[in-house]
Amino acid sequence: MQPSTLSVNKSAIAASFSRAANSYDIVAAFQRLCGEKLLARVSNYEGLKVLDAGCGTGFFSRRFRHAGAQVIALDLAAGMLEKSRGNDSADEYVLADIEHIPLPDGSVDLCFSNLAIQWCSSLHAALAEMHRVVKPGGKVVFSSLAQGSLAELAQAWQQVDGKTHTNQFLAFEAIKLACAPFSHDLHLTQETEFYPDVMTLMKSLKGIGATHLHQGRDSGLTSRGRFERLASVYPQQEAGFPLSYQLVTGVLYRE
Repeated sequence: MQPSTLSVNKSAIAASFSRAANSYDIVAAFQRLCGEKLLARVSNYEGLKVLDAGCGTGFFSRRFRHAGAQVIALDLAAGMLEKSRGNDSADEYVLADIEHIPLPDGSVDLCFSNLAIQWCSSLHAALAEMHRVVKPGGKVVFSSLAQGSLAELAQAWQQVDGKTHTNQFLAFEAIKLACAPFSHDLHLTQETEFYPDVMTLMKSLKGIGATHLHQGRDSGLTSRGRFERLASVYPQQEAGFPLSYQLVTGVLYRE
């Protein structure tokens, strides 16, 4: 396996996120936080043509559109795209894979992708496609997750049954390698969310569709006995039950 590739079941991922479309906005606080960090990298988008690659329910598509941008909303999950359309989020809707964007070269001013490309099988292919559709002088702003994300949950499950219940994420070094062919700016930070109990934590992950495993299983809520065991070994801090993310934010410049 190449450093910037993962074995991914795209149809299962699309189905998982489609099922989560109606609950996504209720529990997607971390996703909105990450998106706000990305928006801070874009000074002005009025009058720009923007591709929201992995648009989800269209939360950030609407932000761009309300600010005067022309927006193309793209997602792999039909349920998410329909939710985005129902929210009147964009000017155009495209059901497609970020690794195969059906747009001409240099057709948008900005490509925005918030917490979507960690679900791609080839990070390099995803970055190359987003870079390709941006006009010279434009840029790609993206966020993703790196190795070490969901560490508390992974470690707790190891104590319960010794099995993998969280997806594997690329190492930050592999992400840097995938960005190397492009003029870029890349940052890694740790972000930690706290939950009042483990049930709320697990339901939050399920509510955003993030319990799908690349190996093909769903890691959602489990039998009562195993869940109680998970809750008993999960680390707790004064602020609650932590769930940490290794957040990667980046910009690719189209020269």
